[in-house]
Amino acid sequence: MLAAKASHDDLTGLGNRALFERTLEAAIGEAVRTDTACAVLYLDADRFKDVNDRHGHAAGDAILRAIADRLRACIRQIDRAFRLGGDEFAIILAPPMGRDDVQGIVARIAQAMEEPVVLPDGSAIAASLSIGFAVFPDDGMAAGDLLRRADAAMYHDKRRRRSIDA
Repeated sequence: MLAAKASHDDLTGLGNRALFERTLEAAIGEAVRTDTACAVLYLDADRFKDVNDRHGHAAGDAILRAIADRLRACIRQIDRAFRLGGDEFAIILAPPMGRDDVQGIVARIAQAMEEPVVLPDGSAIAASLSIGFAVFPDDGMAAGDLLRRADAAMYHDKRRRRSIDA
């Protein structure tokens, strides 16, 4: 019970940043041992501050819980989702995982986010995620390299989404 509390986010039940870092190292180690690939996804809620400002923190919490539930529903049982803090999430896709598989999961997550989130007051709002990913070993051999590539790809996706919305 205490170990789970130390390694999981109270609000969403997802693994926290410390567990994410340990799990990513383990996934890379498994990919090396089995000569396969794994992937890391970096996700950020779009316009999350606006939700908190307009609808309050209870609405923001509802969005974060909905994101967590939808992420869990979009990945395999051997994969893991994490809340890194605030409105930032990550997913580790365990080996074996190819680039086409990752793109399929990204598409599934985007589709899952199309359904509006019901807020505590009964209203519903749209929530979306900017998503970037990196695949081991193609995009980097170390956890830090993969995270930088996934983070950069996520920010590229966020800029692309903003230009579409403008």
